[in-house]
Amino acid sequence: MFIFSLRTARLITLTIVMTVSSTAALAQDAMTLVDNYLVAWNAQDAKAAASMLAKDARYYDSALGETVKGRAAAKAKVIDSFMNATPDIYWNLVGSPVIAGQRVTFEWVLGGTNTGAWADGTPATNKTFRIFGMSAFTIEGDSIKVQSDYYDALGFYKQLGLM
Repeated sequence: MFIFSLRTARLITLTIVMTVSSTAALAQDAMTLVDNYLVAWNAQDAKAAASMLAKDARYYDSALGETVKGRAAAKAKVIDSFMNATPDIYWNLVGSPVIAGQRVTFEWVLGGTNTGAWADGTPATNKTFRIFGMSAFTIEGDSIKVQSDYYDALGFYKQLGLM
């Protein structure tokens, strides 16, 4: 009986270690993908950023007030819009991200100078902006399945002189 219990304990310990290691690896993969996504945004590489989204991704941007569905729509309505309107855009983490398996959440600062028109036709204001917000990502496989961005849109519009 004692040998069986010792073997059972070893098996349980091994299972726990393997599970923890697997979860840590998934979390690392998720954060690496998000880091690469931020690098693409900061390089103003819309094609590279969009390529990291799943084909059927869901992208919620609080300023739009709706969820954009699909990689192509997210690229056109959000990624291209910000990059075309703000060619010097930067998007940086503030503090440490929270990573739980395939989910990554972090606070950020986003800024630049609005020198181009927005996707909705709003002309450039040539004003700089700097906003703080937070994003939540869900990773599926090697793609971003869900991205949700939350920030003070009113403050953003005021900085741009649109309100």
